[in-house]
Amino acid sequence: MNKAGLTFSIDSFTIEGGKIKEFALAIGDDNPIYYEIGSAKDNGYKDIPIPPTFPTVIEMWGGLDFETLIQKLELDPLMVLHGEQEYEYFGNIYAGDTISCSAEVISHIEKRRMDFITIEVIYKRDGQVVLKSRSTIIERH
Repeated sequence: MNKAGLTFSIDSFTIEGGKIKEFALAIGDDNPIYYEIGSAKDNGYKDIPIPPTFPTVIEMWGGLDFETLIQKLELDPLMVLHGEQEYEYFGNIYAGDTISCSAEVISHIEKRRMDFITIEVIYKRDGQVVLKSRSTIIERH
């Protein structure tokens, strides 16, 4: 069954400075803009910005976690690979921002006994698009 057009619900997420710091620590990024507001402002930011791959946290805490994807897409978790991830930023996202998201399967292609499913997530702040992410999930058969 082709999954293109399937949509997912993601709860709005208010970004906490502490979550940004935890994420930066977890990925080993010691850039002070993720830890200190003074450093962030000295570097031209209005507040502590999110690291480039932080949107994964927004999705996970908003309800689009691995288990949800597996269930909604009816995939075998033992046969799933993470194929690709890309982020297209249209503005900065900061601590204190509330982000709303919508997600949709924009492509489902089968080739060489594998399904390639691409999900696009649109992130908005105050109704304005600030980010688009696309991730490709591969299910081997």
